[in-house]
Amino acid sequence: MSTFKPWKVLHLELSEGIPVLPLEPGIHGFFIVFWWHGIPLGQEEIAADQLPMPTAQLANLAVQAITPVLGDQLLPQGFEAPLSEYFMHQPQATSPNFLSLLALEHPLRKLQEHWSSPVDDSVCQTVSVVICTQGRTEQLAQCLHSLQNLSHPPQEIIVVDNLPSKDKTRQLVSQMSGIGYISEPRPGLSAARNTGIRHSTGNIVAFTDDDVVVHPDWIARLQQSFQNHRVMAVTGLVLPAELETESQLIFEDLEIFSFGYRPKTFDQKFFQATKHQGVPVWRIGAGANMAFRRQVFELVGNFDERLGAGASGCSEDSELFYRVLAEGWTCRYEPTAVVYHYHRRELDDLRQQMYQYMRGHVVALLVQFARYKHWGNLRRLFLSLPRLYTRLFLVDLLKGFEPRRSMLLAQVLGCLAGVKFYLQNRIRFQDRQL
Repeated sequence: MSTFKPWKVLHLELSEGIPVLPLEPGIHGFFIVFWWHGIPLGQEEIAADQLPMPTAQLANLAVQAITPVLGDQLLPQGFEAPLSEYFMHQPQATSPNFLSLLALEHPLRKLQEHWSSPVDDSVCQTVSVVICTQGRTEQLAQCLHSLQNLSHPPQEIIVVDNLPSKDKTRQLVSQMSGIGYISEPRPGLSAARNTGIRHSTGNIVAFTDDDVVVHPDWIARLQQSFQNHRVMAVTGLVLPAELETESQLIFEDLEIFSFGYRPKTFDQKFFQATKHQGVPVWRIGAGANMAFRRQVFELVGNFDERLGAGASGCSEDSELFYRVLAEGWTCRYEPTAVVYHYHRRELDDLRQQMYQYMRGHVVALLVQFARYKHWGNLRRLFLSLPRLYTRLFLVDLLKGFEPRRSMLLAQVLGCLAGVKFYLQNRIRFQDRQL
């Protein structure tokens, strides 16, 4: 019998005060996200054995959690987020100066002023939102309702139906105002996204998934992040909508969507410094929360239709980030652009997801090597990944096998399947969509 208890996701708005954290029966603890006037600042996990927690103790934990963001946004240097564990030469002019941070007067108020500047529409122009779906109408309805309540509405919202034979999606969209519907019978997320690009009209094309709910300021924060003309792709923070099952907690612990609360700029220095070992473009962001300048599709091409759900399984987003960087442009991670993702609830579904993730990842590595002849992609495939999985296997062996072991096996099998998929589809696709 399972002894798993859910974690309660709690969004704590610090401007409204810090409460006493109660002991609630039936939960493992609190997954807390700290906010200040709609700006996410950090998170903390507080287990049930630490409860009840008085205000003063929770306030101390909040200060520790939000200090890196405050320093990064309000001081000129010293608090920058690391771009990747592989990027060992990123500039760090000084060590964090905590005395300077302590000397700031009303740092949270200054942070609010920093982020309250209006969006410059003349620079950011218009936004189209594209959601690709395949028959998950209940989840899609939640997503669309959240998109209808944005503080800065986009120019258009387009749903691309990748399972039009069922007709459920068309019926749902027809009942909602301001939502466009497009049928794309060709299977595959990349094919559906490319169809959305062709039918959209905004200067910025934003993507999210049907199992996501967006924050009201999502579009505004994405727009602000494109004011640097070198930035061609922007990603944002993906928070768990719930942590009610063991599967959801395992996924969150794997940190697949965990990119932190400090902004990051991925430029040519980052690309060149990591190219020899495989540029970790998967750490730039997730397809559930990303946006592109329209012109980038003319510069580097659309999504590779060998990749993504319904094809190899994943990495259509990161492979496009790779091309953006390889062609000399910049990607930006902006954590104030927030969405909430509903992770898979069942372990079997999560195992299949992890299999698909790694199959797609391997195909992306091979696609990137074939296109650019950057040998770091093969180094990751044939050296780094085997070493990683050997180490994880030994750790699991020492700890005793847990449900995570089945995730590890699924990932290894996915890697092997990725090589097979690429070889079978290399000639068939031959970059025809680029």
